[in-house]
Amino acid sequence: MNNEVLTKLSYGVYVVTTNCKEKPVGCVVNCVMQITYDTLCISVNHNNFTNKCIEDSKKFAISILGEHVNDNIIPAFGFSSCREVNKFENVKTQKIDGLEVLEDSVGYIICELVNKFETETHSVFIGKILDGDVLQKDEPMTYEYYHRIKKGKSPKAAPTYIEEKKQTDKIAYKCRICGYVYEGDITKEPDTYVCPVCKKDKSFFDKI
Repeated sequence: MNNEVLTKLSYGVYVVTTNCKEKPVGCVVNCVMQITYDTLCISVNHNNFTNKCIEDSKKFAISILGEHVNDNIIPAFGFSSCREVNKFENVKTQKIDGLEVLEDSVGYIICELVNKFETETHSVFIGKILDGDVLQKDEPMTYEYYHRIKKGKSPKAAPTYIEEKKQTDKIAYKCRICGYVYEGDITKEPDTYVCPVCKKDKSFFDKI
């Protein structure tokens, strides 16, 4: 099978937030679908801390990311875990109906969890829409735009993740967090160099 055909499907890029014992948590997802006029579904990997928190709190919010979203948003929410870091530390949010939504987004939708289905790797959460609003004028970012224009990578927890196999005779280094490939000798970069995708320093790169 040619997996490239899956990249031709239409996806968006979103940050889903919820609460864990009154502490805000969240992660990037790319599977959000409206089912009826007042219900939608999202897909969240079993390994994401946010997954269990949605089940426990029974509510979640979706922040719709735009094409001009701050470059730090996706690395913060997509390539780290709320188990280890406070993803909201440097992010402006609004509290709506008890949930944090990102100010740097096209808009938000608040949902009450009404059902859940399991796949081998992901939970599909069904939510009833409680509230929503448009926050700023920007084109919603598609997953295709994220890869083609932003040159972004898919985290391993994403349903669209495909391990990249890059063959080259030239020297290259690969980030073991997000999979970004740096072509050249990264050791010549200054110590301040960080991965353009997940913002980890060059100590996280392995020679390939």
